[in-house]
Amino acid sequence: MMRFLLLFSRQGKVRLQKWYAPITEREKKKVVRDMTTLVLARKPRTCNFITWRDLKIVYKRYASLYFCCGLEDQDNELLALEVLHRYVELLDQYFGNVCELDIIFNFEKAYFILDEFLMGGEILETSKKTVSKAMEASDMLQETMEEYMSKPAF
Repeated sequence: MMRFLLLFSRQGKVRLQKWYAPITEREKKKVVRDMTTLVLARKPRTCNFITWRDLKIVYKRYASLYFCCGLEDQDNELLALEVLHRYVELLDQYFGNVCELDIIFNFEKAYFILDEFLMGGEILETSKKTVSKAMEASDMLQETMEEYMSKPAF
C-alpha cells in the first residue's frame, strides 16, 4: 500500500500531498522535509528508487515537478512508477500539458483527479476514460451550481 504521495517543485515547495497512513502533523513535516532534501540532492541520471527508513521511495520528475510516493516493503516499485505516470497522464488529459501553475491554481481539481484514481493508497480506477468522465460530471455539476447560485432567489 502506498503510504503517501507528494508533489514538489525543484525549489522544494510542496504543491500537493496526500497521506494514506495516519501519522502526526509533526511527522508529516519531517517526512516532507526529508523527501524533498533526499530527492532534490540526487543526480538526474540516478535510479528513481530509494530505500528510506522502512519504506521504498519512488519518484519521477516531470518538467519542474517531482512526483514522489512512499511504499511499504512488499510493494512493487515499477508498479508505483506506473501509477505516478498514469496520474501525470490524467492531469495532462484534464489540463492539457499540465504544469506547476495548473497544480497551484487548481489544486482542488488535482486532488479530485487523485481521489478518483487512488483510494486508500491503492488503485481505484485504471481507466483514463472513466476518470475523465467523472471529472466532466464534476465540472458540469460545479457549473450548474454556480449558475444556480448566481440567480437571485425570489
